[in-house]
Amino acid sequence: MSKKYFIKTFGCQMNVYDSSRIADMLKKEGYEEAKKQEDADLVLFNTCHIREKAAEKLFSDLGRAREIADERLQNGKKTVIGVAGCVVQAEDEQIVKRAPFVDFAVGPLMYYKIPQMLKEIEHKKGHAGLLNTEFSADSKFDFLPENKAQGACSYLAVQEGCNNFCTYCVVPYTRGAEYSRPVAEVLKEAKRLIATGTLELNLLGQNVNSYHGEDENGKERNFAYLLRRVAELDGLKRLRYTTSYPADVDDDLIACHQDLKVLMPYLHLPIQSGSDKILKAMNRRHTSGDYLRIVEKLQKANPDLRMSSDFIVGFPGETDEDFQATLDVVNQVKYIQAFSFKYSRRAGTPAAVMPNQVEEKIKKERLDILQTLLFSYQEAFNKSCVGKVMPVLFEQKGRHKGQLIGRTPYMQNLHIETESDNINKIIDVEVTEATTNSLSGKEI
Repeated sequence: MSKKYFIKTFGCQMNVYDSSRIADMLKKEGYEEAKKQEDADLVLFNTCHIREKAAEKLFSDLGRAREIADERLQNGKKTVIGVAGCVVQAEDEQIVKRAPFVDFAVGPLMYYKIPQMLKEIEHKKGHAGLLNTEFSADSKFDFLPENKAQGACSYLAVQEGCNNFCTYCVVPYTRGAEYSRPVAEVLKEAKRLIATGTLELNLLGQNVNSYHGEDENGKERNFAYLLRRVAELDGLKRLRYTTSYPADVDDDLIACHQDLKVLMPYLHLPIQSGSDKILKAMNRRHTSGDYLRIVEKLQKANPDLRMSSDFIVGFPGETDEDFQATLDVVNQVKYIQAFSFKYSRRAGTPAAVMPNQVEEKIKKERLDILQTLLFSYQEAFNKSCVGKVMPVLFEQKGRHKGQLIGRTPYMQNLHIETESDNINKIIDVEVTEATTNSLSGKEI
């Protein structure tokens, strides 16, 4: 009987990709996926350190995992508990000190060593407590097995790490310096994913448009070049990328939004704040004016393009005037989706020790105001879609019989009632109803 694994993933799309690659490695070692934690011989938490109290959330989950492991042990079943990802990189030895029952902990650049660690654990009597948080000179991508599509939508990591050092962010300390995969390597993985069922491909990176990988002749290429090469692949119906950095949006990339028909008319472009004073304190390499000019160029290249973004409210030193500048940007761009958060301190980052920290009460008030405004534009856009026909990629069944759930080109969730089996297909749908968060429609 084969062993079973259970992976709980926190955080960004890069973590989702990493978890899928860890699953590929485990399957190669003979593991099967468990539907619930209680049935797993290996429980792995793939962590994110962006959100507040990420470490405390992890240790809470680890405590529950230990309880389940103890119950399984009473029935003669051993459970291996592991932790991967950015919290491991940030906390380092504290992981195994605070949770000594953890069998292994590995940073986001070293998870390719998990099979080796499992073999060490198997041959070791008693508790292992293995830890690896190296910043290796080797690329983890060189050690991963070939992957296949798990559905019609697939993530493909093309770039990792960050050189920007925004003052609030831990990513450069947990993911390391920027690394770009060679063009040929990206194309090989993309072709394999398309051949095994992928219709929509989402190219990933911490700063994906800072991509600078080498082509087949050893020449360094930019992200626009990579996009064009991927867009040419037979069988690809939709192409996306995330997350992009405003200062790295160049004219070549803007032209892609005009030229590439498979490139979806939706772009996530984080601004974080509308105040130039706050952007400078964040060490962002753009002003609000720079950002708005980029948006204008993008929408001129493709008038159908719509935007989403990230916002942080209550950054140290943020005044009412600074916050109003953020609202002004929202009113100009009219984002159709957005992610907004209260600023929270991250140990080891410059912003954590800045003066003029904003009171929690003020942060909450500003976040409420911002989200109300963002949701109003999101709802308005959704309602403007009623009566329109959109190509929808259906990915899963809904809660009700005959219900299917899919995504529009604008990343809106849409559901239909149908007797057709349209999972993993792109179907034209007329939008009939809209709410703030979703659409309803009928097949054409």
